[in-house]
Amino acid sequence: MKRRMLYVVLAVLLSGSLHKIHAQQVTVKASIDSTHILIGDQLKLLLEIEKPKDLDIQFPQVPDSFSSNLEVVERSKIDTSKLDDKKREKLTQSLFITSFDSGMHVIPPFYFKLKDGTRLDSAATRALAFQVHGMKIDTAKGPVDIKIPYSAPVTLKEVTPYILGIILIAAIIFFIFYYIRWKKKNVPLFTKPEKPAEPAHIIALRELDRIKNQKLWQQEKLKQYYSEVADTIRIYIENRFDIPAMELTSAETIGTFKQNKNRIDENSLDQLQHILSLADLVKFAKYTPLPDDNNLTLMNAYFFVNQTKKEELKVPGKPAEEKTENEVVAEK
Repeated sequence: MKRRMLYVVLAVLLSGSLHKIHAQQVTVKASIDSTHILIGDQLKLLLEIEKPKDLDIQFPQVPDSFSSNLEVVERSKIDTSKLDDKKREKLTQSLFITSFDSGMHVIPPFYFKLKDGTRLDSAATRALAFQVHGMKIDTAKGPVDIKIPYSAPVTLKEVTPYILGIILIAAIIFFIFYYIRWKKKNVPLFTKPEKPAEPAHIIALRELDRIKNQKLWQQEKLKQYYSEVADTIRIYIENRFDIPAMELTSAETIGTFKQNKNRIDENSLDQLQHILSLADLVKFAKYTPLPDDNNLTLMNAYFFVNQTKKEELKVPGKPAEEKTENEVVAEK
């Protein structure tokens, strides 16, 4: 029986000493950021507790007002941070309070509930006091009018929607006027830019390459072969020299060049005469030329185009002008 009583006394002593150790390790604090405020201003109240990590606690349940003259405006969430030894932690909560009554005000202590196993305890902060000052009124001046509110300067963010709206309305009006003018002119609303015309010799050489790759005379299509070669040269003459060769006979076309000897040289004139004369014989007289004549006709066509094509000559200080190869040789 005595031994059992001894065990009970030891257990009570141990639990009391454990509670005392935990109580010594727990630190609670309440602080305010100022002791003097103007009426209606807000005061920050900070609640803090430092404790072992394994100790359960409960923060004070702060009401919406401490009294009829002291109100809680806002409260933050409880923030937890670890201390340097990592076995303890710190919990904080911020409260914003205000008062609309001048004079001295007292904030009562805050109680943190502690739970150590099955044992309950509490730790209290000290009471706080602060002074609320009223606004000074100059009674010597008597009643005065209420000041008109100051107008804040207009910012770019405020006027940006109006600027964008004006731009959009202007664009719509412009499009309507443009559409009306287009409707009156009866032209396409959107037109593709015209592709610049290719030089006459580029078109002619490309066509001669096509005729060469077709190999018409090798397939005994002589009439088609000579017709296409002759038509290619006639179209080239129209584009290059502005002579309606497609509407003229071979003799008339050659006669035009003979009357204007400065346009092409004798060699080019002989080549042209060979092409057109032989083509007329094949088309109208059913003449069958030799294979060498077929090759020579195509070669003469290439030579005629290359020797009479326009060349761009750039003279310093003057814009580039187009001259034939024969004209360049003549100037030299």
